[in-house]
Amino acid sequence: MINIPKGTKDVLPAEAYKWHFVENTARAVAALYGLKEIRTPTFEHTELFLRGVGDTTDIVNKEMYTFLDKGSRSITLKPEGTAGVVRAFIENGLAGGALPLKMYYLTPVFRYERPQAGRLREHHQFGVEIFGGKGAQTDAEVILLARDYIAALGVEGVELRLNSIGCKHCRPRYNEALREYLRPHLAEMCPTCNARFEKNPLRILDCKEEACARINAGAPRAEEYLCDECREHFAELKAILGACGVRYTVDPKLVRGLDYYSKTVFEFVSTAIGSQGTVLGGGRYDTLIENLGGPSVPAVGFGSGIERMLLVLENTGKAIPQEAPLGVYAAGMDEEGRKAAFALACKLRAAGISADIDHAARSVKAQFKYAGKLGARFVVVIGDEERRSGEYTVKDMQTSESARVPAEQVVSFLRGRL
Repeated sequence: MINIPKGTKDVLPAEAYKWHFVENTARAVAALYGLKEIRTPTFEHTELFLRGVGDTTDIVNKEMYTFLDKGSRSITLKPEGTAGVVRAFIENGLAGGALPLKMYYLTPVFRYERPQAGRLREHHQFGVEIFGGKGAQTDAEVILLARDYIAALGVEGVELRLNSIGCKHCRPRYNEALREYLRPHLAEMCPTCNARFEKNPLRILDCKEEACARINAGAPRAEEYLCDECREHFAELKAILGACGVRYTVDPKLVRGLDYYSKTVFEFVSTAIGSQGTVLGGGRYDTLIENLGGPSVPAVGFGSGIERMLLVLENTGKAIPQEAPLGVYAAGMDEEGRKAAFALACKLRAAGISADIDHAARSVKAQFKYAGKLGARFVVVIGDEERRSGEYTVKDMQTSESARVPAEQVVSFLRGRL
């Protein structure tokens, strides 16, 4: 037998309704904020992620699924959603349309990492991107959308963490302050942090190694080195969130795991998937579009793992509503009855009523048992006697009541009860 690859998971029919609940909630909340869906390819040229995600990230250094195609081109399965959306924005000339452009996506992403709860090698993300909004109000709208999405799912006990990591003008000064602080401690820090020291010291603050985290606790704060524009932007964002009743904690160690962020970064965290696990995170990336060859267009967005959100729902005991069960099961008692049941099912479906029939020539008793497993609300029995009389037997599976209904009235009879 060929088994499923490590780090992947089958979503079976009995579980699919949970995914539909999260995905439909995401679509509904995105629509409330005027976002339209964008779909980008599952794989892109590797250069897109090298330039877009950043060569100091774990994603690029350790986790990408990269291969040569038959034309010897380097191709990568997308490890995150933003870079592909930016590529599509540039390539399709969307900057020439109405801005801001507000988009969302539901997509698989691929990262070669140790599989863990809520994070597989193939996992799925709900992502939001807004291109063309420069002010803090746009940041606030994205955060509010994220909050409303989480609330609409019924997730509780989630905390918003917020920080500003500055821009290309003020971050160099902060980076130098970080290097001065960290330089005497490099011998005590992990190899990854040592490798990041020159290229991107900001990423060192994200390290989870115990020794590094202890040293980072005394590091200077980015907020102390912000330029006037970044300071005003962050202050305005906090004021808007406060006015909207959004509670948050400023976390000076929050930097996010991708190199393209600037100014605002944020995360929603929950203890339901371990100690302070991130269920949604994002921020502003004003230079990414330009860095990938497009015009200078500011942008802000977030990504949220669907598997992680499902894990939070499960661990907090949130009951996910089941989808509507089968409306009608048409049971034929003999060969002619099965033909009549097939014809009835076609009429029911044409009328917008979900219907199923027997495909295994089962006995009527076995068909009733099968209909029960399907959760059918009604069973219509068609046998020799029903065909002679022109009246079908309709049984309500909830009340166990039965009725004889003229064949030509069965559809309207059931429509009025479903």
